Amino acid sequence: MKKLSLTLFLSILIVFRLASQDFFWKASLFSFFDNLEFAGSEVKKSQTMAGVMAAPEIGLKWDSAHSIAGGVSIIHEFGSQDVFDKIYPIAYYQYNSLPFTFLMGAFPRTLAGENYPRMFFQDSVGYYRPNINGLFFQYHPRRGYVNAWLDWTGRQSETVREAFFIGICGRYWYRNLYASHHSYMFHYASRLDPVIHQPLHDNMLFLTSLGWDLSQSTSLTKLDLNAGWVLSLERERTGNAGWISGNGILVELCAEYNFAGILNTLYIGKEMMSFYGEHGNRLYWGDPVYRAGNHDRLDMYIKFLRRERTDIRLTWSVHVMEGLVYNEQMLKVSIDIQKPGRLKDGSKATIANHRVVPE
Repeated sequence: MKKLSLTLFLSILIVFRLASQDFFWKASLFSFFDNLEFAGSEVKKSQTMAGVMAAPEIGLKWDSAHSIAGGVSIIHEFGSQDVFDKIYPIAYYQYNSLPFTFLMGAFPRTLAGENYPRMFFQDSVGYYRPNINGLFFQYHPRRGYVNAWLDWTGRQSETVREAFFIGICGRYWYRNLYASHHSYMFHYASRLDPVIHQPLHDNMLFLTSLGWDLSQSTSLTKLDLNAGWVLSLERERTGNAGWISGNGILVELCAEYNFAGILNTLYIGKEMMSFYGEHGNRLYWGDPVYRAGNHDRLDMYIKFLRRERTDIRLTWSVHVMEGLVYNEQMLKVSIDIQKPGRLKDGSKATIANHRVVPE
């Protein structure tokens, strides 16, 4: 009887405590159609990627800064006979009290700061690997931010190589000028007790840029120009093999007016991804066009609808590399809805969107 009374008391206490907290929910829908026409290219293949992803979540927020959330990311590829092609669990803790943010668990990739350039992560990463499994920390003062993150992408087993990313990203503003830095190290080890020796690979990439944002000084909706130095370092830990280095210059120009815009990305430098022929996108998550060295990409896009919760965008991309011209067409639809929690004063708490279509 005493045990029953104690259990009942604890149950009532837990219900009371939960009732005093603030529940929230989020739901996102992201659909993509990406047609790549690279016939004749030696570094990138022609293919069409198309599908839809739904990511519902529920969570609990307390003391205005702490929250836990759980949900799932479900992916269905167009034309597939399976109802669900991939299912990724979402479960994480978040501390958010400016200027600090901390996340740990399995959380949407778009919560981890700004989008990295395609040199680091190609578009398909957002399509098929929507979550980070690890942790993220960010310090965000008034004029900039710096963050560090860990994404564990492979748990070692007899069929899976141990693999993880460690990244650092930051930006500092001074009026309409800014300096930014993106970097990561990808550790790609062997399987558990492999029959044939599998050398460990380290793959590092750094980009440091200076930019000029004139969006507030012109009649354009957006006008931004930046240029940076790229350094790649990679090695295969076998024998006396050393580091293979490459460097170059990356220049980006973005101009946008109302519903239309362009983004031009020019890379002038050495070829990257030396071991792509052996490991492909298991080792390299960046766009393989940079295997060709010099490359120019012009994105011309129309935003049919851009609201707080909805983004519908059509993009035509022209690639110039290998002495040839290729093109790509993309249509992306992103919808995010949410019921945010409330702070102690009753005002609504801000919750970061799950899906942001890259600019």
